[in-house]
Amino acid sequence: MRLARKTDPATSHEAARRTAEFAGSQRARILAMLRFHGPLTPEQLGAELGVEPYAIRKRLPELQKAGLAMPTGEVKPTRSGRHQRVWRAI
Repeated sequence: MRLARKTDPATSHEAARRTAEFAGSQRARILAMLRFHGPLTPEQLGAELGVEPYAIRKRLPELQKAGLAMPTGEVKPTRSGRHQRVWRAI
């Protein structure tokens, strides 16, 4: 997925590069947590990493697509009572 068009200014290309690096860094941190702690929810991962759960939820499918993580099939309630999937490293 391209984050900047060929016709965009250089600043847009730099921003796109930094965004991609940041996403990669987040994925690496999430994967390390799953490998070290075992299966966790996005809320648990967010609490450990100091990142909002919504940001974690964006990265988990990317890790799944890369064959690095997957949902366990288990769901756990959040603090607000909603249910979220539990994820594990592959």
